[in-house]
Amino acid sequence: MDPIADLLTRIRNGSRASHEKVDIPHSKVKEGIAQVLKELGFIKNLRVVKDNKQGMMRVYLKYDAEGNPAVKYLKRESRPGLRKYIKAEKIPQVRTGFGVAIVSTSQGIMSGEQAKEKRMGGEFICSVW
Repeated sequence: MDPIADLLTRIRNGSRASHEKVDIPHSKVKEGIAQVLKELGFIKNLRVVKDNKQGMMRVYLKYDAEGNPAVKYLKRESRPGLRKYIKAEKIPQVRTGFGVAIVSTSQGIMSGEQAKEKRMGGEFICSVW
């Protein structure tokens, strides 16, 4: 099981089914990815609900006026069987600037643009547009 792929799949399926929100088991990595998606306007909001176990993260999905989801495509780039690490100058521009690359660096999870500005490479987690 790949927990990051599970996060992306739940967001993708929830968007396609026009759900208002999706619940995802919480982890700091998943929260970091969701926070980047929120900052870039792909999701409305996220909330972490603590319980006696792992905790749950509730992600509120975003749609436009016609009801089309803000997230049109999610692609897992680095996976457990084949990790992809990239240098700062090699971070790709997704969909000629309309998408975003999400990178895990030594200073946390951030968008590709933020990583380029800080001149930091890392694991290329996913592409979103």
